[in-house]
Amino acid sequence: MGKKIIIFDTTLRDGEQSPGCSMNNKEKLQFAKQLERLNVDVIEAGFAASSPGDFESVKSIAEEMKNSTVAVLARAMKNDIDKGWEAVKNAVSPRIHTFIATSDIHMQYKLKMAPEDVVKRAEEMVAYAARFSPEVEFSAEDATRSDPKFLAHVFDRVIKAGAKIINIPDTVGYTTPDEYFQFIMEIRKRSEYLDKAIISVHCHNDLGLAVANTLAAAKAGATQFECTVNGIGERAGNAAMEELVMIMDTRKDIYGYECNIKTEEIMKTSSLLTRITGVHVQPNKAIVGANAFAHESGIHQHGMLSHEKTYEIMTPESIGLSKSKMVLGKHSGRHAFKERIESLGYDLDKDELDLAFVQFKELADKKKEVFDRDIEAIVSKRAIESPETYKLVRYVINSGNTITSTAAVTLETSEGREEKVATGDGPVDASFNAIVKFLDTEISLEDYSIQSVTEGTDALGEALVRIKAADKKYTGRGLSTDIVESSIAAYLAAVNKMLEDRRMMQDEQEN
Repeated sequence: MGKKIIIFDTTLRDGEQSPGCSMNNKEKLQFAKQLERLNVDVIEAGFAASSPGDFESVKSIAEEMKNSTVAVLARAMKNDIDKGWEAVKNAVSPRIHTFIATSDIHMQYKLKMAPEDVVKRAEEMVAYAARFSPEVEFSAEDATRSDPKFLAHVFDRVIKAGAKIINIPDTVGYTTPDEYFQFIMEIRKRSEYLDKAIISVHCHNDLGLAVANTLAAAKAGATQFECTVNGIGERAGNAAMEELVMIMDTRKDIYGYECNIKTEEIMKTSSLLTRITGVHVQPNKAIVGANAFAHESGIHQHGMLSHEKTYEIMTPESIGLSKSKMVLGKHSGRHAFKERIESLGYDLDKDELDLAFVQFKELADKKKEVFDRDIEAIVSKRAIESPETYKLVRYVINSGNTITSTAAVTLETSEGREEKVATGDGPVDASFNAIVKFLDTEISLEDYSIQSVTEGTDALGEALVRIKAADKKYTGRGLSTDIVESSIAAYLAAVNKMLEDRRMMQDEQEN
């Protein structure tokens, strides 16, 4: 048996900090549930002290997870630790992850603290966190630009104070594999207690070396990998979880490492994150990119037809890609639909299943063939959408290449139905302009894209819209065989998220 690696997923904390990747509480909980199906060891759910909304999402995730450890990030400050513990205390396995910067540049210019004061603060706050949490992780922010002798001293003090996991992050993505290996080995040599703790690493991808650096750290004794799905995160992102896992799975002969990840859930997890954030992975992205298992070259195709292993070092099925085509049609019943949903790994209650089945039937009436990806798109959308303050009733478009496009959009609210008419540069722009007339706030369209979920002229079109209002961004997603309808649905989904967010903020202020 190889060395066991702990997978610490920080998609919901560090990953969410990347531009355009913010999620609401319902989306975070939905994604956390998928991370648990993926069998992630530790889920870093967020930074509870940063906002009331983040506190609530961390708390709900901690209370819902049945197996995974739930970690909360906290600065080395009592208030952060108090808020963090309050959020995760009901988890099956809670962890407080506290940090302070240790590089000269951070201590001097950011913290404005002397090194001895940083050591004292770290020690005191780890001891304070250990009074509450059975697991305390300590991170030395900007570790790779810190003095290894100083780090060894800090780590010894915090381990004695109660830290069980020590994270040595490459916060700014500056180091290289050989350098990182030597750096960690030097700290281990200078530290009296580091080998009594779990050594963790958290690598950023600014130089494209996050995955390579993480593996180099494992050779130096690290047994916890901090990573994100699709590699999302601050700046150039973090080490990609799917790449690390599949390297360990494919190259056991080199690394000899094992982890608990269910690799067959990788593609589903990646796709769910894309649908929630609206941020697509590049087609040639390793493991989860659209071209990762595509073969266009004639030489490659000939080899594949002769034997798959000529050009594939892992199988599509190993990450959850299915070769099956059509699954269900308009004559399929509720029982068959329910079985297919369960086989795809979704667990819906009766009301969710009923709503998804209605949407499936509507789609089946429009399409000749319904694929697994169509069904997954329906189910994941139902699971993460916000309450519908505005609901589309109908729309009428008048458009052509010689006239100005006009859209008449009728929406339903708690007060009844109302129609607005607007013009625009094309049917989609006109529809968006009509929706804006329902609102009493300024909205700017930050991003808009549309792509087919499956193949064919009757393919389900998935629209992704990102709007900005009062310096906050909201992403919406819409599905339809009609691209104008899917665009309107996506825009309304983003608007409804914005309105729900404002309601929550108002409730927090009133309470």
